[in-house]
Amino acid sequence: MNSDLFTNQFNEEYKILVQGFSDLMIDIVNTIDKMGLRKRYLKKYKKDVDRFYKQIIYKNGETELMITWQKRFKKNEGKLFTFLDHDGCPWNNNNAEHAIIPFAIYRTYRDAHFSEKSIKEYLTLLSIQQTCKYRGVKFLDFLRSGTESIEDFCK
Repeated sequence: MNSDLFTNQFNEEYKILVQGFSDLMIDIVNTIDKMGLRKRYLKKYKKDVDRFYKQIIYKNGETELMITWQKRFKKNEGKLFTFLDHDGCPWNNNNAEHAIIPFAIYRTYRDAHFSEKSIKEYLTLLSIQQTCKYRGVKFLDFLRSGTESIEDFCK
């Protein structure tokens, strides 16, 4: 959204969309920062989300950019604010993005010469390595330990 706004600074219709979404997310994220990812505190924003969709997304867009973003919001309507309905569900996908970065790097160095077996083996090791990283355990120490469970190793 930011790059589209930067290249379309004079599109007033799109500015309203970006500002509306920004205002909505600022309130939600501030509540998450104070109260955590608890459904009990976030459910009040469902009305704000509905208002955002009615006032901005379901209106007829005039510019191609606005129509494109309206379609995108409509397509993801059932998924975009799922975190409001569940405890502990993150509002962003940072963990998922961080988890696939090592594979993306590996893929570029391997020149796409993969077999199904090599991908499975690499992803298994990557999964263990990432779990160790998130738990603050040294990957090499875990491998040398001979333990099959990271939980047992952490104890």
